[in-house]
Amino acid sequence: MTVIHIVLFKFRPEVTQDHKQKFISELKTLKRLPCVKDGRLIVGGPSITDPIERSKGFEIALVSYHENRDALAEYQASDEHHRHVSQDQTILLGDC
Repeated sequence: MTVIHIVLFKFRPEVTQDHKQKFISELKTLKRLPCVKDGRLIVGGPSITDPIERSKGFEIALVSYHENRDALAEYQASDEHHRHVSQDQTILLGDC
């Protein structure tokens, strides 16, 4: 059974476009983890919802595919995942 993991990101108002782009680039590197099924990890954004208020402030989405729950747990426990999520807690609103 394939497990699909979806995360939506909001940024604090003071976060620059350059920092957002760097964050997105770093998230995309997570597709190289062996626990990501066939390297299927997609990062998209910014939101183009119309009207924009419907997106509730979420700008970026991450969708990753995993073979099963154990592979998802491995992904979430990986050093790479923690490094990207923990270093950017200062720019994000909400939990990842």
